[in-house]
Amino acid sequence: MHYDYLIVGAGLFGAVFAAEMKKAGKTCLVIDKRDHIAGNIYTVEKLGIQVHQYGAHIFHTSDREVWDYVCGYAQFNNYINSPIARYRGELYNLPFNMNTFNRMWGVVTPAQAKDKLEEQRAEYAGIEPENLEEQALSLVGRDVYEKLVKGYTEKQWGRSCKELPAFIIRRLPVRFTYDNNYFNDPYQGIPVEGYTAMVQRMLEGIEVRLGSSYAEFVKENQAKGQPVTWEKLVYTGALDEYYDFCYGKLEYRSLRFEEELLPDEDNYQGNAVVNYTEREIPFTRIIEHKHFVFGSQHGTVITREYPSEWKPGEEPYYPVNDERNNKLAERYRELAGKEKNVIFGGRLGEYQYFDMDKVIRAALVAVEKEKKP
Repeated sequence: MHYDYLIVGAGLFGAVFAAEMKKAGKTCLVIDKRDHIAGNIYTVEKLGIQVHQYGAHIFHTSDREVWDYVCGYAQFNNYINSPIARYRGELYNLPFNMNTFNRMWGVVTPAQAKDKLEEQRAEYAGIEPENLEEQALSLVGRDVYEKLVKGYTEKQWGRSCKELPAFIIRRLPVRFTYDNNYFNDPYQGIPVEGYTAMVQRMLEGIEVRLGSSYAEFVKENQAKGQPVTWEKLVYTGALDEYYDFCYGKLEYRSLRFEEELLPDEDNYQGNAVVNYTEREIPFTRIIEHKHFVFGSQHGTVITREYPSEWKPGEEPYYPVNDERNNKLAERYRELAGKEKNVIFGGRLGEYQYFDMDKVIRAALVAVEKEKKP
């Protein structure tokens, strides 16, 4: 068996690349170490509800071409992401907007809110922040920081904000309107049938082999009398793993999910996403999946999300973009840049966090490069 492309990873990058190359008349074999397709956007139906198995994934983009592209594979609803932050029983709208400031300080006009923010920022005006805490205080002041930033961030990163570098929070969006829409992108929604169905359509007619990592596949393939061959490799696995960690291991933050099926409860929290911002509560948020698609099913499903330290062998979620890891990643990228027959893509393949639309755009760009003579 010979293929034009061996694609490692059945997530968005691999699925889009495979779909487009099939249209171009190329043959593709897709492999994935997991027992399912769709990577971290994998959804499973439970109690008649599409459950996001690896945390909430809300599709949003300003890229009309990408929006039209995904709409060719799925029907999207008009879900608008409007998370709630809960701090010791107090509820605040996110992102920080006039509803947040009214709840926090009782202000009712943008001018009042701006004056209050400036008053709170004044303590750190003109000071170069030395850590994340000082950076956040210079952006939103003491009250917003203490209630809505500090505890959540410390849980997310597993250490004090005073120990985290300032650059992790480059900005904290502040709006002086009564608008709870978290994203500014004009196109936003959730696939009504779930993301797995969308990726299944992308991979229709393409050979997919699950439960096999790239290293295992290569080892087993070499042992065959008639091995599988390919012209080019598309690799969306971990960048450092591809090079057998020759420069050392890149670091990540991981997540642990605690799912609970509530067949006798129709509405647990009244919103798809509620963030728990105090440090004392170990999870960062609760997701109630039925609200992503305005579900009216009897029963509901919730997921508590716990940030955790990442160890080799665990699922990597967020690249740790500190000075050490950025330098290490750059060394690996230099190696990758010298490869003539390997295309690296996706969150792990590039050691960079991407929103879904950016992954799709990157895959489409890679496809166009391949089509050029």
